[in-house]
Amino acid sequence: MWPLISPPLLIFFRNTEYRNQTFASGFILLGLTDDPELQLILFGIFLFMYLVTVLGNLIIILAVILDSHLHTPMYFFLSNLSFTDICFITSTVPKMLVNIQRQNNAISYTDCLTQMYFVVFLGGMENFLLAAMAYDRYVAICHPLRYTVMMNPSICIVLTLLSILSSMIDALLHSLLVLRLSFCTYFEIPHFFCELAHVIKLSCSDTLINNIVIYMATFIFGGLPFWGIILSYVKIVSSVLKQPSKRHSYKALSTCGSHLSVVSLFYGSVIGVYISFAVTDSTRKTAVASVLYTVVPQMLNPFVYSLRNKDMKEAMRKLSVGIV
Repeated sequence: MWPLISPPLLIFFRNTEYRNQTFASGFILLGLTDDPELQLILFGIFLFMYLVTVLGNLIIILAVILDSHLHTPMYFFLSNLSFTDICFITSTVPKMLVNIQRQNNAISYTDCLTQMYFVVFLGGMENFLLAAMAYDRYVAICHPLRYTVMMNPSICIVLTLLSILSSMIDALLHSLLVLRLSFCTYFEIPHFFCELAHVIKLSCSDTLINNIVIYMATFIFGGLPFWGIILSYVKIVSSVLKQPSKRHSYKALSTCGSHLSVVSLFYGSVIGVYISFAVTDSTRKTAVASVLYTVVPQMLNPFVYSLRNKDMKEAMRKLSVGIV
């Protein structure tokens, strides 16, 4: 039995072997598999996904910046979403790739807490930005004559700043509550990154407050933006159905197609992870399912917007011509 250790004072254990290797005390990220051959395959897959995600989202950002036709609220939020996607995947995948390459799964307490903070913060940012984009579509379709007034640049900046502030408060709240916890015996995290729920489970302290705050924060910082998206689209569908022109109705809904696809991808993957967590006792399977919301949506978002959006296609064509 290890002695009780307070996280900020975790000491360095030398001569402690873990799978034939020496590591610094802190936590051990077990990753997605123990098989060395599968780890090499995963290294190639995740490196490819990371590079595609960064490149795809950078192209989106450059297209929005360089094409004056895309200087609208919708694409302003999209460029912020793309930047968030880059940061989100960067907060988890590079560390996993380094661990596989070095065959060392150790992560210090400070690095683990930092990674956990950014995962919560950036996940919240995605949530709020998707809600802001839904509100933009609601105003554009239901109040077209007042669109330029209701979605002026100042409003867009305020919505973005509120998204950042709310996400920072959420992440900081969880991080400060984890700081009060002590870890006694187990330091193995059955995941490829420091996921909040898994870190809390390792604690030998009373985690009741942490769990209560998780549920409350999920309802406030996760549930409210989600229901805001639902309400926006209920209003949009109701407005479209009242329009006599079917052609105009189709055109109005077509502007929401890309956003709906991204929303479905993000929330569908999150719900899938929670379902897998509920129906299986295997933490490793839950870790595999977590790839769905930490990696896959961030990689596919640029493709969704570039393939379904005519304005974005044209902007990317101009960007490619300019580069050539």
